[in-house]
Amino acid sequence: MALSKKKLEVELSEAFIKLHRDLIGRGPQEIKTYIVQDMIIARFKGVLTIEEKHLVSNQYGRKLVKQMRQVLREMHSEEFEEIVEKYTDCTVLSSHSDISTKTGERIEVFILDHNLEKLLEQESKK
Repeated sequence: MALSKKKLEVELSEAFIKLHRDLIGRGPQEIKTYIVQDMIIARFKGVLTIEEKHLVSNQYGRKLVKQMRQVLREMHSEEFEEIVEKYTDCTVLSSHSDISTKTGERIEVFILDHNLEKLLEQESKK
């Protein structure tokens, strides 16, 4: 794993965008991925579709969008985790996701079996 932290964060972001496009039909407007100790945190901005934006204007619609996105994420959680494992050479111990119907942002958090940030730091000193 001879990648820098920044380069790995960019590569993870690009892989997440591709998977998001495959699942939803469009990618987020923006994504930023962070490696923080033993966590990968991905922040997706502008993820709601036009239809979802209409639905979230009322309480029932917000609940429906959150439920649908939660079911979709659970169906494809292995694919998200495989991306992280492929790019980091770490095992994903758990992953968590949530979407804000207020801001149209989604967050993904992956807990790894190693402190990846520290490993990358050590690698860069070689």
